[in-house]
Amino acid sequence: MPKEYSPFTPGVPVSAEFFQGRSREVARLRHLAAAAAARGRVQTAFLAGERGIGKSSLAAFVRLAAERDHRVLGVHTFLGGVSTLEEMARRVFDRLLKESIGKTWQSKVREFFGQHVRQVGLFGINVEFGAPETDLRRMVHDFAPALRNLMARLQEEQAGLLLVFDDINGLAVSVEFANWLKSLVDEIGTTPEPLPLCLVLVGLEERRQSLVSLQPSLARVFEIIEIQTWTDAETRGFFQDSFAKVAAPVDERALDIFSKFAGGLPVLAHEIGDAALKRDSDGRIDESDALNGVADAAEIVGRKLLEPRVFQAIRSARYRKILRRVVTPPFDLRFRRADLIRGLAADERKVLDNFLSRMKGLDVIRPDPDGGPGAYRFGNHLHYLSFRLEAERARKTRDV
Repeated sequence: MPKEYSPFTPGVPVSAEFFQGRSREVARLRHLAAAAAARGRVQTAFLAGERGIGKSSLAAFVRLAAERDHRVLGVHTFLGGVSTLEEMARRVFDRLLKESIGKTWQSKVREFFGQHVRQVGLFGINVEFGAPETDLRRMVHDFAPALRNLMARLQEEQAGLLLVFDDINGLAVSVEFANWLKSLVDEIGTTPEPLPLCLVLVGLEERRQSLVSLQPSLARVFEIIEIQTWTDAETRGFFQDSFAKVAAPVDERALDIFSKFAGGLPVLAHEIGDAALKRDSDGRIDESDALNGVADAAEIVGRKLLEPRVFQAIRSARYRKILRRVVTPPFDLRFRRADLIRGLAADERKVLDNFLSRMKGLDVIRPDPDGGPGAYRFGNHLHYLSFRLEAERARKTRDV
């Protein structure tokens, strides 16, 4: 393939072509979708994992697999910025309508939505779901009956329905949404008419905990599927497979570096791989390409993946020096203040407690009860690994 082509997709969910690993999680989700289609009963799951670990990519991959192998209609809806049930319903039905475009059953979906289908003629998409607010409120109330009626119309083409609610940050703090979810599952489960629905929520574990705190009964509703970071073998396999798509062999030392700094997070692996590919000049990814890729990715990762308030907080030169120290071996995701302070310069020691307080306030680090007094741990892998990239960039700059 030409050099202009990159198999890496930093910043966006990965396509099915480049999906790596997760066989256990894929199998569990596919089983739930297939079970819903076969039994005509609701199946529910919460797909949890840290930021950047590939939750959306996994959900998208499973949707395609369920459509292909189980005759399941998949609707993957991103709900970023949504805080009301009415807007949630509008986005779900709009996504469902757009998924039908070009399908043999498109006319059935349009007939089902009736007067709420609007002709828009923008960007090659000629329809959108345009129900008024009063109708949306009714659709929220009659969500299950509406889905049941839709699937009855599509029973010759589709055996089941997979609904993915992704990016639920705003809804996860809504008691109205939490109660609606519980009522939806109860209503479907206690109604004799079949509804072959697999409902998957995608989010951080904190979002699930938030929903449970608002509606405790949700604790027993969802099957929890938690995504772990890639293993070293999976990480190395991802880089080998990706570079092979552009006919670029990868040296073992380069793979060591990629695995070390990606830390099993797909979001970082894509940023580093893309940067290393741009650095390569001879069609072979060696140690120099890998180190340069890590250095180039550091600032990109900081600006793109860290929250603006965290990124601004670490602009201080002394704070950055402390961060570089705390992510350098022997430290890892956990560290103790007493061990850290011994390796700091005098001016850095003066601001250490302010640094720790600021990082705690931003939830970058948290007290670690298992480590005793003065022990901390990083709140998530993304922060820790982002700072490791920055530390390597700084070291490489000094070495030049």
